[in-house]
Amino acid sequence: MVRRRKQKQEEKQEGKLLHTVTDWTVGVIAVIALAVFLVHTLGQQVRVEGHSMEPTLQAGDTVLVNQLRYHFFSVERFDVVLFQNPQSENQTYMKRVIGLPGETVQIQNGVVMVDGNPLPGWDRTYTVAGLAETAVHLGEDEYFLLGDNGDSSEDSRFAIVGNVHRDQILGKIWLRVAPFSQLGFVGSGQADAEGKEST
Repeated sequence: MVRRRKQKQEEKQEGKLLHTVTDWTVGVIAVIALAVFLVHTLGQQVRVEGHSMEPTLQAGDTVLVNQLRYHFFSVERFDVVLFQNPQSENQTYMKRVIGLPGETVQIQNGVVMVDGNPLPGWDRTYTVAGLAETAVHLGEDEYFLLGDNGDSSEDSRFAIVGNVHRDQILGKIWLRVAPFSQLGFVGSGQADAEGKEST
């Protein structure tokens, strides 16, 4: 009788231990899966090439791309985005969203005009208007993107890029991680667009 009771207690303890180990293992797997998911969607590292986004981003900077954001939220004006070159699947660009679907963009005397008015919060000038010398009408799911450094940027002003479709946009540039001295968020508000948050 005593032996049977002792055996039952041992079986109970073994069951509890097995349950604890199972819970712990499932928890660890869930945390690892979540970490992998977050790194893949929020932590894709991209190195900045060229000078088209100066002074906001410098050549050689390393930034993180949020690939998840635009599955839930709209692309907004002044967002800095990573997008695919429609003529080359292996080539990507980083530019700032200026024109939104349904709008008309034109560059007159260096000034960016949206729907016939100077774009509020954007004081950069563009000596080369390119395709935007005449009014560019954006269709549904089309965006007009510009580099912050207008004198050194292949962007929507040129046929090599043109209007960018929503399905070309891979994600939002949201954090600069290198060099460490410049660690910080890449803003998308007017202050950043005007260079007030840039170094």
